[in-house]
Amino acid sequence: MASGSFRFDRFLLDPADRRLSADGEPLELNARYLDALTLLVREQGRLVSKDRFLDEVWRGVPVTDEALTQCIRTLRQRLGDDAARPRFIETVPKHGYRFVAPVESAGTTLLSSSVSRTRDPALLAAAGTAGGGLAGILGGMFYGFAGASQPGQAGVGAISILLVILAVTVVLALLGAACVSFGIAAASLLSRRFGPWLVAGGALGGLVVGAAVKLLGLDAFTLLIGNSPGDITGPLEGVVLGAATGLGAWVTCGVHPHWSLRRSAAAAGAAGAIGGLLISLAGGRLMGGSLALLAQHFPDSRLRLDDLGQLLGEQGFGPLTRAVTSVLEGMLFSACVVGAMVFVRSGRRDPVTGIAQTPSAAAGTSRA
Repeated sequence: MASGSFRFDRFLLDPADRRLSADGEPLELNARYLDALTLLVREQGRLVSKDRFLDEVWRGVPVTDEALTQCIRTLRQRLGDDAARPRFIETVPKHGYRFVAPVESAGTTLLSSSVSRTRDPALLAAAGTAGGGLAGILGGMFYGFAGASQPGQAGVGAISILLVILAVTVVLALLGAACVSFGIAAASLLSRRFGPWLVAGGALGGLVVGAAVKLLGLDAFTLLIGNSPGDITGPLEGVVLGAATGLGAWVTCGVHPHWSLRRSAAAAGAAGAIGGLLISLAGGRLMGGSLALLAQHFPDSRLRLDDLGQLLGEQGFGPLTRAVTSVLEGMLFSACVVGAMVFVRSGRRDPVTGIAQTPSAAAGTSRA
């Protein structure tokens, strides 16, 4: 790390230049408090004990616990942090403090810092899209095997059903994830932080792709066959699932950025599951419900998902089956999209400083 400076949220900390700035504007901070912040940032994600503050910041000068408490209180004020819901400095009662916000090494010029801020949302959008593709593969395999296992489906016919359902599911998942991820990434860029606007960004992206899929899908059926199946996945489903995914991104990237990848994916999956349930309760349909509706509307087709209903004690693809599959789809989609974003954003740690780096920052470090 050639410059020795660190960026987190909208702040730039340059220990060598003895400077902390926010959006390019310097913030006043006395020498000891700057040293304390530098220590916390260098140990990002790790506990810094009270003894370490005394040894490395006050350098053995006798001080009371109140001096350290006042130091942390001042740092939180400068960063706009809240002790009850910390985004930067977390208190570990009776032990010390931990810096929980993601930190990346900053370039030596304002230009390189600006490029990094612009590139990060693009990486988030790309990662979320890839995560959606993974969700599409898993969901497509599930519905594909369910459709191919119906009575009378064997050999080449079963393989064809599996491949067609897999292809359709992956394409739709990629489109949905691309729009939702772009909405979330754009919201993070506009607000310069991972806040509630991520929910709105995800919802807007879901609305766009949901409306487009329904419009094009219904037009395609009408043009090619002469009639359409009706209530397939559309804007309602897109808005709810996009908002749920945005909520998952806000919680994992904004409120709890120090969470592990597994915990972040679980939290995002829970948000997506709730979104899927709400969609079902509102009468909406996700992929499974749409496929079942197509099979019902076109009885001569070879597509059937009745076995899924029988597993839940229903005759055919009933309301309970639609609710369960919606919950599972929402959970899988949000977990994969947000999990991919968290994975890219967490990057890797610098082997010397231990600072978490984004892929762009890590690449810059290796070149240096």
